Amino acid sequence: MQRRVISIHGTVQGVGFRPFVYTLASRLNLAGFVKNHGGSVTIEVEGESRPLDDFLSKLVSQAPPLARIDGLTWRPTSPVGERQFSIVASDDHSVGAIVIAPDTATCEDCLAELFDPADRRYRYSFNNCTNCGPRLTIVTGAPYDRPRTTMAAFAMCDACRAEYEDPTNRRFHAQPIACPVCGPRLEALDATGKRVDVDDALAWFAAAIREGQIGAMKGLGGYHLICDARNDAAVAELRKRKHRDEKPFAVMVQNAAAAYTLCEISPAERTLLESPRRPIVLMRRRNDAELAALIAPRNHFLGLMLPYTPLHHLLLHAMAGTPLVMTSGNRSDEPIAYDEPDAIERLAGIADVFLVHNRPIHVRCDDSVTRIVDGVESPVRRSRGYAPEPIRMPAMCDVPILAVGAQQKSTFALGVERQAVVSHHLGDLDHLEAYRAFERDIALYEQLFDVKPALIVHDQHPDYASTRYAIRRATELGVERIAVQHHHAHMASCMAEHGLVGPVIGVTFDGTGYGTDGAIWGGEFLIGDYKQFERAAHLRYVALPGGDRAIKEPWRMAISHLADAGMTCRSLEGRVDANTLRATRQMIERKFNSPMTSSAGRLFDAVAAIAGIRDTVSTEGQAAIELEQLASGWVEHHVAGVKSVASYPFEIVNASPSSDPMVIDTRPIIRAAAEDADAGVASATIARKFQLTMVDVIVALCIAIRRSTPLNTVVLSGGVFMNALLATESAAHLSVAGFKVYRHQLVPPNDGGISLGQLAIANSRRMAPSGDA
Repeated sequence: MQRRVISIHGTVQGVGFRPFVYTLASRLNLAGFVKNHGGSVTIEVEGESRPLDDFLSKLVSQAPPLARIDGLTWRPTSPVGERQFSIVASDDHSVGAIVIAPDTATCEDCLAELFDPADRRYRYSFNNCTNCGPRLTIVTGAPYDRPRTTMAAFAMCDACRAEYEDPTNRRFHAQPIACPVCGPRLEALDATGKRVDVDDALAWFAAAIREGQIGAMKGLGGYHLICDARNDAAVAELRKRKHRDEKPFAVMVQNAAAAYTLCEISPAERTLLESPRRPIVLMRRRNDAELAALIAPRNHFLGLMLPYTPLHHLLLHAMAGTPLVMTSGNRSDEPIAYDEPDAIERLAGIADVFLVHNRPIHVRCDDSVTRIVDGVESPVRRSRGYAPEPIRMPAMCDVPILAVGAQQKSTFALGVERQAVVSHHLGDLDHLEAYRAFERDIALYEQLFDVKPALIVHDQHPDYASTRYAIRRATELGVERIAVQHHHAHMASCMAEHGLVGPVIGVTFDGTGYGTDGAIWGGEFLIGDYKQFERAAHLRYVALPGGDRAIKEPWRMAISHLADAGMTCRSLEGRVDANTLRATRQMIERKFNSPMTSSAGRLFDAVAAIAGIRDTVSTEGQAAIELEQLASGWVEHHVAGVKSVASYPFEIVNASPSSDPMVIDTRPIIRAAAEDADAGVASATIARKFQLTMVDVIVALCIAIRRSTPLNTVVLSGGVFMNALLATESAAHLSVAGFKVYRHQLVPPNDGGISLGQLAIANSRRMAPSGDA
């Protein structure tokens, strides 16, 4: 007989891990106990050698679906002669950091109950178990148990209590457990928020959607605005009321079969679509997809998702498979509404009907958005279903660290031991409500993970709301504060998620970031590691006429680049008011409200305007997205070797060894693109030639850097690498050139991944030379 003490770290609490251990040990005739211990699980198990070995193996190979084991250690101890295995209560003193599982889609067992007329949870909108349901969105404090969730107000009935306390039941210690007798309930409201007395609120809501009305439904992490995705009038009206001119709407369909009628779906995309995370997956739209014309104007892709709560399943079932627009419950770019008074006030005039429930949402959480690029997941927005699942850090944090992220696409991150806990997507901190959520959710995460920051890290930009928060908070706590350059954080975020520790070449292309010289960076080639970096090369500086206005009016960047190149473009100038054009040129010449920028994102905008693709945008990155899609379409319609185009010329300045960074002279690119535009060359051809040019630029600069350094590893980061064609072709050409290339797979390449990079940099700067790497 032997006895072993086993310690397991990871996502192992609140996911059915203890009843799994109990069942496994009982099946193998082993004795002992299992208990939660801080943020881990402790097991003492006794029996013969072979069953014990089998037990250890199956702990990992057969773990519950929501569990994630990051570490397992064991040691022998003396047998005590126990005869049974039991689940014991946690020691009060052992309460500490707990890894909260993300909110997870309804499991197959709960779904079967949902549509079984003989089951007591038949058609119950809040059915869940330890393998599925809400987690993060209902948590109010630590440790994670029912009194510290928004389910605390719902006293369990006898039947639910019996399931909750039975170790052999899949609802053992399922904190959101509920049923029609004791759990939350739906309620119908009219456009003013007044209760509507109906027998079946869901059926009433579905009937309104079928009639062409716009509904607001309280879901898992906030409200969705919903309409029939095939109803042109309803979709047009939703755009008008929501003040959302062209940004695509997400669509929810009943199942994968319905998704196939709308999109071309690869096996990897289907796996992602049906995963327990249930994100919005961006996939290529079918030409014959039966959807309203305004679902995704001028966009070749659709964002599709499948139902992920019982309520969504029941609604899609009631709609008999009709695809539904399922977009965030807000106006324009405001944060999503998540409680009734706020939703009724902010969605007044948008929603005709409301479907609400009385389970409070504590943590607002948007849907995640992701896609498959070259066979690998590439996140766009990491939120519901993903957060707050930890990411393993490349080095141990010797003190707790808080990284507050950027201004746009805000996330924050906590560094705890070897874990980076990156928050859900919070939105843009320009919005007061988003900033309030940022402050509140930092406090909640610190409590949940038992963290009091000893170090706070932020972006170098002095005017970011996150920077001001970091300064104030560090002063209040009396702790150290570190500022990190924006593009260094981008580079480090890609390094960190891949566990890279050595120096790399960081190709960091985005829209804007505060540079160390006070200019606006965004087309950068960095070399370095977490501790430090050098700027090896960058795109040539040009003016940003009108500041932020140039981001919304790409023609301004075209005029700026053309002026820098000593060129005009007749086709572009014919589309711009003469007086406005003259004023813009004067602004550039006089350097008035025209900061200098090396932004790759703004270069993409400029070429999009020169090519006649788009002069103004209503959503972020719209011109660059359409440029990419035209280039991708060109590739699809021209077989390699049958017809091809040459890339545009460019020059590298300071290519010889020098203390100054190399500069990519973009003027030849602009001249050639303008000549093509005035010669009537198709926009798609210009887009393709420019795309090839940027790949050539990336490869040429990485090779030039390699000549003077020993570096052979490249990371691609920054929002411009949301461009799938640029990311895949750059990676492929770099690989052919002998580089090891890494792209984002766990956090977005955009500013949603900045907090992870900040965390890794701050931790590295604290580490002694002999620190754990």
